[in-house]
Order: sequence, then C-alpha cells, then structure tokens
Amino acid sequence: MIAGDLERIDILVSGGGIAGLITAAAFGAQGFSTLCVDPAPPVTEEGSEGADLRTTAFLAPSVALLRRIGLWDRLLPHATPLQVMRIVDAGGAQPVARLTRDFNASEIGDQPFGWNLPNWLLRREISAPLAEMANVRFQPGTGTAGVLARDEGAIVTLTDGRRVRSRLLVGADGRDSPVRQALGIGVRTFRYGQKALAFAVTHEQPHKNISTEVHRSGGPFTLVPLPDRDGKPCSAIVWMENGRQVARLAALPPDAFEVELNARSAGVLGHLTLATRLTQWPIISQIADRFTGPRTALIAEAAHVVPPIGAQGLNMSLADLSALLDLSGDEPGDPAGLAAYDRARRPEAYARLLGIDALNRASQASIRPLRDLRAAALGGLYGIAPVRRLMMRAGLGMR
Repeated sequence: MIAGDLERIDILVSGGGIAGLITAAAFGAQGFSTLCVDPAPPVTEEGSEGADLRTTAFLAPSVALLRRIGLWDRLLPHATPLQVMRIVDAGGAQPVARLTRDFNASEIGDQPFGWNLPNWLLRREISAPLAEMANVRFQPGTGTAGVLARDEGAIVTLTDGRRVRSRLLVGADGRDSPVRQALGIGVRTFRYGQKALAFAVTHEQPHKNISTEVHRSGGPFTLVPLPDRDGKPCSAIVWMENGRQVARLAALPPDAFEVELNARSAGVLGHLTLATRLTQWPIISQIADRFTGPRTALIAEAAHVVPPIGAQGLNMSLADLSALLDLSGDEPGDPAGLAAYDRARRPEAYARLLGIDALNRASQASIRPLRDLRAAALGGLYGIAPVRRLMMRAGLGMR
C-alpha cells in the first residue's frame, strides 16, 4: 500500500495561516520534523492585494505559549499593549455614548490583558524564522489534495503530486478545512446575516492602550490600539453589520464613508480618518462534530469559528495548540493523546462559542427596548466586582 516514494515526517501542518505557522514553529521547537503547506503564499505587506487588515490581540495565555516556543521576543517590538477593555453602549435615540464601562487588567494582575498586532505583520514575522529552523519546512503554493488517515499514520497527497506519511496531521486549514472534509467530520454552523469591515484609522485622541467596543445595532464596532501612524494615534477597526449594510458602506465614496464611520463610532476617539483600504469578512459561528481522527487533530478555524468579539478567535486556536503540544508528548498522533485532546478542547470551545454567540446576538439588537435591556445588563454585571473580575478571567481563558 505504501509506495517507495512516500516521504516520512513527524508533523504535517495543513494550513499556513497564523495558527498553522505558529503550529509549525511549535512542533519544530520540540525537535519534530515538520512540514507546513498552504495553497497560497502569505501576504506580508499591508498594501499588497489580499493583505489581512484585521488584527490579533494575543491574550496572556497565548503570550505564554509564544514565549515557550521562542516567538514572542520577535513579535513584542511590534505589539501594542491592551490594558483596558472598554464597553460603550450607544443604543439610545442618538448614536452617542450613554453608558461606558472599563474592564482594567490591573484588577486581576500586573500584566496587560494582551498585546495587539496586525495580521499581515504576524504572517511576516512568524514565517521568517521558519526558514532558519533545520527541521521545519514551509511550502506555500502547495495544498492538501487527499488524506488517508489510519492508526499507523496519516498519508497525505499534496497538490504537487507528492505523498507524505506523518505521525500527526494537523488540520489548520480554515473553516472549509480540506482535512476535516476528507475525514468526513461534519460541522454545526450558526449564521447571523452579518459581515465585518476591517481597516485602520487615525484619530484625534490617543487610545491610551484601551480597546473599545461600541454597541448600537448590527453588531459591535471595535477599535483596537495600534502604534502611531505618520505621527498620529492609530487603531484597527472591526465593524460588524448585516450583509446589506456592509455592502452599502463598502460602496460609498471615501468622504461619505468617513461620515458614516464617525457617526457609528459615537465620537469615542474624536474624528476618525480612514488610513487603509476596506476588507470584508463573513461572520459565522461553527464547530466541528469532533476535533480528531486517526493520527489527525483539527485546530483553529478547522475546529471552531467565532465572531470577532472579545479577542477570542486566535486565542482559542492557540489554546488548541497548547493542549495538543501537552498531550502529544514524545508520540504525536498517539490515539490516547488525541482522545484526550478532543475531550479537553471540544467542550471548552463549544461553551465559549455559545457565550460569544449570545453576546453577538445581543449586540445585533435594533429595537430600542432590547438595546435598553442590554445596557442595563452591562451596568448591572459590571457593578458587582467579583462578577466583573470573573468575566475578565473567563475572557482570558483563566480558571
């Protein structure tokens, strides 16, 4: 069954997004021979076509993992600390802030909640050191064409015709994961009729390392701190709205778009000026029916997808990776280790998905009484200090 031209390696990572690149670096740092493939090369310049203009806030547990695998010192010089998570309700008759509540990291520790970096920059800074690791190969332009997963190994056919047998196949290949589909693993999907606009702005007032979510209707409008740009304070924005509204906004001339942008921001950082082009992203929640198959583990969006609320998405992905590393030991792909990984991660991911789903649906409220109820709930929960601290710890993934 096994042809003579079959290449043997320890770890095959299908997917060269941020989670896949970090996975390759992590297993490589543990001494395993690792191959990471992706059909498309990473776009590593902000102005290039296809650049991912979203940002990622690495929360404290993710920073600990990045330190463990030797990547954090490379990323830290580009990162902006997130000291305060600010929630603003602007759901009154006019789009102005009527309730503001700050969740300050100093209440639960001496470190910021996390550190924010642009996704295009992350791809650049993580893919570069892979080239320096003797036991790691990153081969963009090559994808996964077929998978034959058996207890003795996962045989993967690549799009360039090569066949590779790996002790562990990691599916980090997105919400439409070819690996997951090849294994016949189904998904449960929650749809919201939403899309997100992602872009960067400069603004009049400094952000003071505060990440701000403005709630009115349609979904959160989130401003995340970035380093200054051309001498001006700068933030990344993720603006979630229903699909028709996003299409209308994206079609506006720049001047008209800025008018709508500033109305939606409720003036929280003064006047906002568009600094990059707009990119659009569909919003869903999704979870795989299981996170493993023979010699195979699903992580990141191959396993779960959540709306961009509370900086949960990639941090859940790195929690997957951390658990997979811990449970793999010296025998990656071992059935007992994979079973333990599924038991550890799927219930946690599903519970977090349901919580984010509820928050997103609340943020979509367009009827005034529901918006008033949302504001009252925020004010009430925030006012109870133990509950406030519990919410912050839960958001970080801390026990």
